[in-house]
Amino acid sequence: MNLASARAAQWPIYLAEARCELLRVLRTPAFVVPSLAFPLVFYLMFGIVLGHGQASAYLLGSYTIFGAMAPGLFGFGVGLALDRERGLLTLKRALPAPPAAWLMARVAMAVVFAGVVALLLLAAACGVGKVVLSPLQALSLVGIGMFAAVPFCAIGLLIGSAVPAAGAPAVVNLVYLPMSLLSGLWLPLAALPPMFSTMAPLWPAWHLGQLAQAALGLPAQGAMAVHVAVVLAIAALCLGLAQRRLRRD
Repeated sequence: MNLASARAAQWPIYLAEARCELLRVLRTPAFVVPSLAFPLVFYLMFGIVLGHGQASAYLLGSYTIFGAMAPGLFGFGVGLALDRERGLLTLKRALPAPPAAWLMARVAMAVVFAGVVALLLLAAACGVGKVVLSPLQALSLVGIGMFAAVPFCAIGLLIGSAVPAAGAPAVVNLVYLPMSLLSGLWLPLAALPPMFSTMAPLWPAWHLGQLAQAALGLPAQGAMAVHVAVVLAIAALCLGLAQRRLRRD
């Protein structure tokens, strides 16, 4: 069997792993409900009920990124730590399957959840918040939301590879909540002390937020190519560190 045939033969394994991962997550309401409901509830409260002017559109972009963070961070940060503790990761490595199959399955799960969150927010924004978007803007926002899940999968992978299962939820929340605030996802950085605006480019969520605002036709800072490059660089760094840590284990 040549290399191309071998790769083609592995695709059913990747698809089966992704299907099993999605079914596993759907059978965990404690993960599904908060991941889908929290961004939508927050957006309805702050973007529509309390929002004025362009707030509904601005918070549509920022909460799309906020909603993409949780599946990657918790799915990897907490899930991987639990799998390491239970020995499931060791079992996966011993199975006659591509080593990356379980990793790609979890990334696919996070991307799907991020896309669903973006669609729910779009439905609320256009149906209740009276936000007017072109089809291209709507598709761009969904695509950016799905892309946003990938770097947070890498960050979650790094957390899950280094932190014990008992401490993983706390560490993930220490990343998830402060980064959301400091990146301007909950409210514009202009409402915070100037120091936070200066520090914002340090966080991948801020760069993703700028991409989301640009997709909606709102003012955004910096070049879009730079934002994408920074996000990919952070993802690659976290992935490399996590891989090194897992090899030690």
